[in-house]
Parts: sequence; C-alpha cells; structure tokens
Amino acid sequence: MENKYWINAMVILGVFIFGIAGCTRRVDPPAMPSLTTTIVGSITSSSATSGGNITTNGGAAITFCGVCWSTSHNPTTSDSRTSETPGTGVFTSYIMGLKANSSYYVRAYATNSAGTAYGNEVFFKTTDLTTADITDIEGNVYRTIKIENQVWMGGSLKTTKFNDGTSIPLVTDNNAWAKLNTPGYCWYDNDENNKNTYGALYNWYAASYSNICPNGWHVPSDQDWTILATSLGGEAIAGGKMKETGFLHWLSPNTGATNSSGFNGLGGGNRNMSGVYYNMAITGDYWSTTEYNASEAWDRFLYARDQLLSREHYAKTIGFFIRCVKN
Repeated sequence: MENKYWINAMVILGVFIFGIAGCTRRVDPPAMPSLTTTIVGSITSSSATSGGNITTNGGAAITFCGVCWSTSHNPTTSDSRTSETPGTGVFTSYIMGLKANSSYYVRAYATNSAGTAYGNEVFFKTTDLTTADITDIEGNVYRTIKIENQVWMGGSLKTTKFNDGTSIPLVTDNNAWAKLNTPGYCWYDNDENNKNTYGALYNWYAASYSNICPNGWHVPSDQDWTILATSLGGEAIAGGKMKETGFLHWLSPNTGATNSSGFNGLGGGNRNMSGVYYNMAITGDYWSTTEYNASEAWDRFLYARDQLLSREHYAKTIGFFIRCVKN
C-alpha cells in the first residue's frame, strides 16, 4: 500500500514539475538591429544630409543611432559620426565639416545591447567651393557654382532687361505670346511672386541675344550643356545630381535627386507654344542658344520622375528658363 501511495505521489510531483517547465518561456538573446542608409542629399562644399531607417531593434532598445562617414570605405563609429535620438524608424542626420571637392562614404548605424549594426554604404562627393556672387543690370544677385571646369549660375535668370539697359517685353496674353518671333519674357502664371523662386521664362528669341546675361557670362550652347552632362557622369544620371532634393518644388517621387552638383534645379514648369503655363513641379526646362532648325532650338530639361538630363528640341516660341555660364 505504501508503495502505491509513494508511486502516486511521484507521478503527481512529476506532473507538477513538468507543468512548471512547460509554462516557462525561453527568452532569446537580443540580435543586432536592422537598418538602411538614406541617400545623401543637399550636398555643398562642406555639408550634406543623410540618415537611416531602423526597421527592427533586434529585440532590445536602441541606445545610439546616427550616421558615420569617412574618405575610406566602410566607415564606423570610430570615424566621424552624428548622434540622433534613439529609437526605430526613419531619422535624418546633418553632416558637417566636410572638405570641398572630396569623396566620402557614409553608413547609418544603430546600437543596442547586442552591439552596433550598419546600413548599406553610400558614396557622395562634395561640390567645389562656391565662387563669388554676380549681379545683373537690375541688381538681382545670383550665387555661382563651379562644376569641373565650368562656372554656372546657381539659380535661373530674373532680369527684365538686356545688359545694355534695353527692356525685354513682358508678354502676358496667351495669343500674343504664341505669335512672338521677337524677344519676350513672363513669370509663371503671370505671377511675379514666382520671380525670386524660379526666375523668368524667356522665349528663344530673348535667350539667343548675346547680351541677356551679365557681362562676362552667356547663355549656354548645346555643347556647354553636353560638357556639364559629361562632367556629372552622363545624361542618364546628371539630372538627379542637378535637381533640388525633396518635394518643396518637385512632385513625388523626384527620382534620383541628390543636388550633388549644387545646380539646385527646380520644377518651375514652362510656357508652351500656345501661351499656356504648363508642368509646374514636373519639369525644369532650360534654353541653349543652338538652333535645331528655323523654328526650333535645343534645350535641356529635368523631370520629376527620372534622373535624366534630357536633350530635346522645341519651338522657339516656348518659354523656358535660362542658366548663364561664365565665358
């Protein structure tokens, strides 16, 4: 009898112990975080922006995050770095103290109790030092940028006069614009509030005048634009390096925009051959002085949905922007 009770007691005890063990949950040790590095944008001669996206924290709180950068591959937190508010999700970092015309590599990082993980490596190059500002005949001031061996205006022309003081006709009526075969200019939507942001739209007859740019500068030829595109890696990717980042002046997705050249191209639209304003935030269109035929001329344009610097020929009556280049 005693053996029977002893056996029953052992069975009950075993069930109890097994039950406790079965209710105990095994806790895995934390893993490294997972994250990606944000494309570098707003690049100048001494600064840029990047950041990251921490998709998982690895099962432990993020204690440090930011970006690190170096002139060598695979930068770590032992190199230059930023420090952002810990947590998961997207963060932005401002990279400062860079050298002009220099190549850098950047990676996002995130640290938890398991260690420090890094995102993908992103390459970028700072711009050359900004040259002296220039002023047109009306006193409009333009910053200038050096891209390889060319010096360009960093914004579009705003003048309403040729540099000899002669006025360029302001044409607001659509029908009158469509019939022009002499110089004319306008502001997008006939709204002068667009002047400071986008500059003026000019027909080719104005753009082809040798004295529309400040003294010592000229409207680029088709060849000038080709040189610029080549210096930025070719037409297939140059547009992205010339577009302002973000969506303040471009529609999403603003594909490939890094503005690494400092050109700061905006989606200012155009005025078509019927006099209608068109494509605001979708394209940024710029004249060349080079004719295609008697009624058309070559231009370049930037587009929100790709990173091309496209080369096209359009009617001389269309209103495009002008970026002057130094002689």
